[in-house]
Amino acid sequence: MSAEPAIVTPFEAPAAAAPVRAPADLTEHRGTRRVTITPKYGSGAVDLDVRYLWSGAPGAPTVIVQGGISADRDVCTGRDRAAGWWQDLVGESAAIDLRHCRVLSIDWLVPDDLGGVPSVSSEDQADVLAALVDALGIGRAQAFVGSSYGAMTALAFASRHPAKVSQLVLLAGAHRPHPLATAQRSIQRGIVRLGASTGRTDEALALARQLAMTTYRGSEEFSRRFAAGPELREGRFHFPVEDYLEHAGRRFVERFDADRFLALSESIDLHDVAPESVATPTTLVGFPSDRLVPLADLCELQRRLAGTATLEVIDSPYGHDAFLKETAQLAPLLRQAINCCGDC
Repeated sequence: MSAEPAIVTPFEAPAAAAPVRAPADLTEHRGTRRVTITPKYGSGAVDLDVRYLWSGAPGAPTVIVQGGISADRDVCTGRDRAAGWWQDLVGESAAIDLRHCRVLSIDWLVPDDLGGVPSVSSEDQADVLAALVDALGIGRAQAFVGSSYGAMTALAFASRHPAKVSQLVLLAGAHRPHPLATAQRSIQRGIVRLGASTGRTDEALALARQLAMTTYRGSEEFSRRFAAGPELREGRFHFPVEDYLEHAGRRFVERFDADRFLALSESIDLHDVAPESVATPTTLVGFPSDRLVPLADLCELQRRLAGTATLEVIDSPYGHDAFLKETAQLAPLLRQAINCCGDC
């Protein structure tokens, strides 16, 4: 991985904002840092450059924020990018308020980053974040807010590095994958491998993403959006949902590659953390329409965690993707959960 110099740029506050600190005090560090970890499926320690974003008010508590496998370090809006993947919840005056805390996020690792190990684990991601917390002089993160694969990594982080985090907030993620979800992801990976073996990798990756979209979203949303009848087009009938799925597949291929998808999808299914090993106070967030992470799994996780744990249930038609879509419902919950553990 090529080294990337850290970039430090001030945020520009919106005209209507009334920040506690002057806008010039808000900074963004977007770069790389060399760390050392021992991969779970490797044979020894490896040095690697981790790509990270650390933004907010200098000297304020740090909150780690990680999303699903398609999320990157750009969680919030910055000077050189129009939008972050969670910009409605992370920013000045947002639920995770950059005027009062700093947000740390990394790009997910893949096997090539670790010297070509057979697979990357959620423990590896957690160990890199822990090493980065040390390298940046943070010492202890005020909270780890993880969604989907990010929630899995947060559990691994708290299990392996309990002294480095005060609070967990886990959205749509559990201690292990549900077997039905693993079955669905296995089919997706099989599609991509078949496409790669026949020289049609992009088509296969797009098709795998289309299948994934049917697991990310809820039945109620699909019923509402795609109830119209088919249209005869180019010699065959096209159903309304097809255009949506094909668009999602094309967009995914534009920003993701097959090897990265295969590695991170497999990493989800290799994830397994004993809840009894996690004593960090935890807020769990689940969605009844989520078919990938059923509420029953979150109830089991809550019962088995060694520390105090609450489970918040949010009604949404959006299934697993509710952690991206239900920003209005999530904002007060996140604000309360994070304020419980500090000044953020």
